[in-house]
Amino acid sequence: MGDDIIVSIHSDQDMVVARAQSRSLADSLGFSRTEATLIATAVSEIARNILMHAGRGEISMRPLREDVRCGLIVVAQDSGPGIRDVSRAVESGFASTGGLGLGLPGARRLMDEFEIESEPSEGTTVTMTKWRMRDDLERLRERRLRRVVDPGP
Repeated sequence: MGDDIIVSIHSDQDMVVARAQSRSLADSLGFSRTEATLIATAVSEIARNILMHAGRGEISMRPLREDVRCGLIVVAQDSGPGIRDVSRAVESGFASTGGLGLGLPGARRLMDEFEIESEPSEGTTVTMTKWRMRDDLERLRERRLRRVVDPGP
C-alpha cells in the first residue's frame, strides 16, 4: 500500500500528472524508455476516457514484485454512466462520443493485462498491468540486499 500513487482526475492537467507519475514509476521499476512511454500512453488514454465519459475519477498505480518479473498495475475508477457493452467498447474503431475510438482498445494493446468492470449507471473500473522480466543480476542484487537488511540467525 505504501508504494501506491493516486491521482485524482478532474481536468486535462490531471491527465498530465497521471502520465508523468506513471512514467516515473515505470522508470524506477527498470522499464525501458519505450516501455515507460507505452505505460504513460495507456494511462493517458484511460484518464481521457474518465474525463470524457464520467467527468472525474481516480487513477492509482503501484509496483508489483515477483521473483522473476516485476510490473506496474494501474487501476482507474470512476462513478460515471458505465459502459453498456464492454466487449464492443474495446473493439478498435468503436467510438461512443464521436472520437477516434482509440482509448480503451489502444490502452489494451499497450499493456500486458487489461480488464474492465462496468455497470450502467454505476461507473467503470479499468485494471491494467505491464510486466518486465527480471534478469539474474537484478535478482542476485536483491537477495544480497535482503541479507544485509535481515542477516538472520
